[in-house]
Amino acid sequence: MRKLKSLRLLCGIGFLLVLASNIWTISRWSESRGVYDDVCYLRQAHLFQKFGAGGLDTNIARDEDHYLVDRLKAIGFPEWNDVKRIPCHTWIEKADKYVMQYPPGTGFALALFPADFQVIPLYALASITIFGFALLGLFRAREPASLALTAVFGFAALYLMINPTKASYSMAPTMMVCAAAGYLTPRLFDAGERHRLALIALVGLLIGLSVNFRLPNLFLSAGYFLFLAGSFLKARNRETFLQGAAFGVAFLIGIAPTLMANAINAGSPVSTTYGGVDVVAPELNSGILWRYFVDVQFTLLAIAAVWTAWLWRSNHGSTKRVALAVAGNLVVNLIFFMSHPVFTPYYIIPIDMLSLWTLLFATLDLRGERAADNPPSGNRQKPDYGINEP
Repeated sequence: MRKLKSLRLLCGIGFLLVLASNIWTISRWSESRGVYDDVCYLRQAHLFQKFGAGGLDTNIARDEDHYLVDRLKAIGFPEWNDVKRIPCHTWIEKADKYVMQYPPGTGFALALFPADFQVIPLYALASITIFGFALLGLFRAREPASLALTAVFGFAALYLMINPTKASYSMAPTMMVCAAAGYLTPRLFDAGERHRLALIALVGLLIGLSVNFRLPNLFLSAGYFLFLAGSFLKARNRETFLQGAAFGVAFLIGIAPTLMANAINAGSPVSTTYGGVDVVAPELNSGILWRYFVDVQFTLLAIAAVWTAWLWRSNHGSTKRVALAVAGNLVVNLIFFMSHPVFTPYYIIPIDMLSLWTLLFATLDLRGERAADNPPSGNRQKPDYGINEP
């Protein structure tokens, strides 16, 4: 035990050094790096700081102070005076205006910090949050193998906060939500009836909030909905109905800002503000598939798939249910992104990290129980709360 504490301390110091390196690197970033997406996220933040909740309206006609134009000029955009060519804005015929295509969450997160000093503190906060969850994993490791697993994963998670997370400002808040949801997910499958509904609702809220940062984060909810629907169809009782309803209602509350933004900018809560390649029909493109196959995000996805299969074979009640929910999430997200005719180095990082954080904490719980010589919770006699059905 003393040796384990010493190793845990060394790993924690290592995490702290990587965090310090991250913050040093982030502190030298520029908010004007010539990326169109950056300009638009910062414009959303500017609208929130200028109009408060009214910043949900991203009509390009609201650029009376020339914030967007000045930002485009600063990065050398040649057609700054042609509204039809302004990047990441879409013409909405129904609303008769050009609006920003992104959901409002990333802009709101940036707006929490002072103008011209928004990106650095957001990414520093995100790195500190990931550091905190990595430390939490260390303290939950009860034997050397678990400690080694947590150390490797923690270093990787901190590294990913620089690359590829820096590729899009939407990734910083997304990574925080994935870590939090990944920590809570194993808890909800093993909690008593008194706390289960609250945990389900909290996870649903977190996943819903993530949609406000990146619209494709909508698919992070797929595995949860599939599992809860399957539990209800199998048990058909009040408990399983309430569990599904709690997740669904909390999820809708979480995505409410995006629904309101869609209503304001696109004329309907369920209308998209996206255009161009983002709304084309799904297709299988060999070039896109190959680029994913050789990219680190696909490697992480493969690790998550193998890890999920191992967890399923553990024959432990709650961890098998975690594995089933993660598997559903992986399959749905894989189908969506592999059929989406666009590749970026961060598109499937959210499902990778949500899955891996969930699998990490589920594994730590499982190995912790075994290390303490406790019987698997799946063999204990528990009341039927619905969600315990595989």
